[in-house]
Amino acid sequence: MNLTLHKRICVIDGQGGGIGATLIKYLKSAYGETIELIALGTNAIATAQMLKAGANRGASGENAICHTVPLTDCIVGPIAITWANAMLGEVTPRMAEAVTSCPALKILLPLSQERTRIVGIVNEPLPHFVQRLVEKEIKEVWNHV
Repeated sequence: MNLTLHKRICVIDGQGGGIGATLIKYLKSAYGETIELIALGTNAIATAQMLKAGANRGASGENAICHTVPLTDCIVGPIAITWANAMLGEVTPRMAEAVTSCPALKILLPLSQERTRIVGIVNEPLPHFVQRLVEKEIKEVWNHV
């Protein structure tokens, strides 16, 4: 692994925090303490689940997300974190704008409960997507930086 110490990754999730918790478990397992994992939940339950999964720090809500994402190296989460009013309205327009406007690398999982289909995406179980994100996408990007 060629990661420098303390790359900061924000994991953003909402509702029950299950996707974010899965991401954190895989990232922590693969990279240990060479990365700082910040759990950003659209609600307190999501944040609590991600902290329980091993995030270093966490915060909840619109202001926490808007304030923290510009300070990170990478943002990971479901694609819906870039859509205003997604996750039953938990993703506010301001949150979506903060994520999409942030200069950090964004690695998004093609998962959504919205009535949206992304053409060309293969329907796979969450663990397959997360494994590819952890083992290929992040490693590939940071090995070339």
